[in-house]
Amino acid sequence: MTCYIFAAGDFFGLREKPEPGDLIIAADAGYRRCTALGLRPDVVVGDFDSMPPPMGESLLRLPVEKDDTDSLYAMRLGLDRGYRDFVLYGGTGGRRSDHTLANLQSLLFLVSHRASGRMYGDGVVWRTLHDGRFDFPASARGTLSVFCMDGEARGVTLRGLKYELDDGCLRSDFPLGVSNSFLGREASVEVKDGTLLILYDLPEEPT
Repeated sequence: MTCYIFAAGDFFGLREKPEPGDLIIAADAGYRRCTALGLRPDVVVGDFDSMPPPMGESLLRLPVEKDDTDSLYAMRLGLDRGYRDFVLYGGTGGRRSDHTLANLQSLLFLVSHRASGRMYGDGVVWRTLHDGRFDFPASARGTLSVFCMDGEARGVTLRGLKYELDDGCLRSDFPLGVSNSFLGREASVEVKDGTLLILYDLPEEPT
């Protein structure tokens, strides 16, 4: 089961669609995106500083002055309801680059709570990888970048890419993993000890 969170940032099409049993959370003005897609959120959370609270919906109204962003609060709610797989739409774009960075940090928050998440942007996806391996098919195209955002990530191995790495160490103060490329063959990213944020290109047309 997957928890889908719709935030108020830029939206570039559904790459994954909610199925029965999934949880849909609209974070504040992300509610407008849900309704435009014909999706009924299970709950709407937010301080509603960018839109009035919608009538007839299950609401969790948050104070304007708070520690959590609306998106992070939605993640906490999903975790409390037992979800460990998260998809975030509307988490990037516009002039609010601070919110983009906050949402990347929120993906790391999920890892710290034994969950995983991915955030879709303009033809790209951000994905977390913690003490594991992620495989790419031979059909993958474009660029791939791998970042350590939290100290060190050890035992990093990149295979099937233009620039390969064997049991290396990535640090948060040196962007060694930026701007790699797929070569039209199966590829993989593995980390033995630590957490990576992976950014890679998606096919042109959303599903």
